[in-house]
Amino acid sequence: MKEKKLLIVVIILSVLLVSAAGYIIFGKYKESVLQKESEAYNTGIYDGYEQAVIDLHGMLSKCQQVPITVQNQTINLIAVECLNSE
Repeated sequence: MKEKKLLIVVIILSVLLVSAAGYIIFGKYKESVLQKESEAYNTGIYDGYEQAVIDLHGMLSKCQQVPITVQNQTINLIAVECLNSE
């Protein structure tokens, strides 16, 4: 009888140990996935800003007016060099 109780306690503790290890491993995996997604998101934002500046530079270097709109307010940009040449 004592051996059966000991066996049941060992089985219960083993199940709890496996469950705890699984919970910790799943948490670490989820954290790793979230970190990779966050890095990809931040890289995308940086690349978008960089491309916007490159596009602005390209249009402004051709003496084109470039409208910029922020919160329903629009201004037109033009390179100073283009104003002096006219």
